[in-house]
Amino acid sequence: MKKEAIGRCPVCNHEMEVTKLHCNYCDTSLEGRFNLCKFCKLNDEQKHFVEVFIKNRGNIKEIEKELGISYPTVRNKLENVIEALGYTAKYSPKVDRKEILAKLSAGEISAEEAVKLLKE
Repeated sequence: MKKEAIGRCPVCNHEMEVTKLHCNYCDTSLEGRFNLCKFCKLNDEQKHFVEVFIKNRGNIKEIEKELGISYPTVRNKLENVIEALGYTAKYSPKVDRKEILAKLSAGEISAEEAVKLLKE
């Protein structure tokens, strides 16, 4: 089983660099300094979100349903991916504490998700 290249160093969290490429068919190897694609730099959670986003054609309601998260959380995850890809985020949500607490009380979100939302 082949392993996926990681984009961030597990020790210091800085960007990784590929230094060798190899062809299994003809046994050719290339050594040098190669950049990883932008999507390789995403962590597993971000990659999963992108996959769900694409599968649902960007339909926020469907993404909410599949991931079991609220609209603000979908938006925050999307902005997180946008920033990880090197673009400037434009969406800066305003935290509505009463709404978050109401959703928590109604069982619409977990305590863990409420804490995350309140910290934003």
